[in-house]
Amino acid sequence: MEKLLFTGASGFLGYNIRPILEKTYDVHTIGLTDDDDIKINMAKEVPPINTHYDVVLHAAGKAHTVPKTTAEAQVFFDVNYQGTVNLCQALEKTGLPKALIFISTVAVYGCEYGDLITEEHPLNGETPYAKSKIMAEKYLSEWCSKNGVVLGILRPSLLAGKNAPGNLGAMVKGIKKGYYMNIAGGKVVKSILMAEDIAHLVPLLEEKGGIYNVCDTRQPSFGEISISVAKQLGKHKPISIPYWVAWCMAKAGDLLGDKAPINTYKLEKMTKSLTFSNEKARNELGWEPLDVLTNYKI
Repeated sequence: MEKLLFTGASGFLGYNIRPILEKTYDVHTIGLTDDDDIKINMAKEVPPINTHYDVVLHAAGKAHTVPKTTAEAQVFFDVNYQGTVNLCQALEKTGLPKALIFISTVAVYGCEYGDLITEEHPLNGETPYAKSKIMAEKYLSEWCSKNGVVLGILRPSLLAGKNAPGNLGAMVKGIKKGYYMNIAGGKVVKSILMAEDIAHLVPLLEEKGGIYNVCDTRQPSFGEISISVAKQLGKHKPISIPYWVAWCMAKAGDLLGDKAPINTYKLEKMTKSLTFSNEKARNELGWEPLDVLTNYKI
């Protein structure tokens, strides 16, 4: 059984995919928690690793926060970029893996809205999160090419799974408490991927490598997902409010500041569709994603 080193395994993604990976690989983890096999802060230093690994799944990273200061913004570069550099330097001393798979993000494109965006789209991301991932991708492309390591880069969309963070987590929380509302029928579409699909992709990328957007093929709307979540929770179907009502609430939120649940920026993101094409991954890897509406369980 091949040995796999999994960075960032203690988070949401690790919780959802580690049991699947362990059916194929001898999985060792590296990260910040006491549960990790190797406990280190990758942003500061990665000491020589005593075991040689066939595959490295590099998922450690900082996300899901909006920095308010220069120092907070710098953390994204420390973790997402410098942590990657530190990891690679440690691997050079231990012995190079056959393949390294990096979990990047569709945020690298810098798109607020769009339809079926492909891997050919320019990397225009301007946030610290996006910029740090772009830098890490570039470094890994050069490092893997120089060292003869197969590189797979996954750019997942919004991830679904147990204890999902971000917008899906907020949706589940809102439906549980009875305050979640769809806007204008919840017709907006955001590409989503079942987290466990990452585990299914690892063996495919180990052999072939490449850069791929990964998301569901069906592209369900937020309204469809909210109805599924409400049904699973035994709650009533979320109500839908007209756009003009949401607009008024957003304007009020602009005045109230950070404590407001919605403002005009959030409203724009909530009502404009943003989807990505998974055609390249499906064609080149022979991969078919799980259907989110069928497989997303609370």
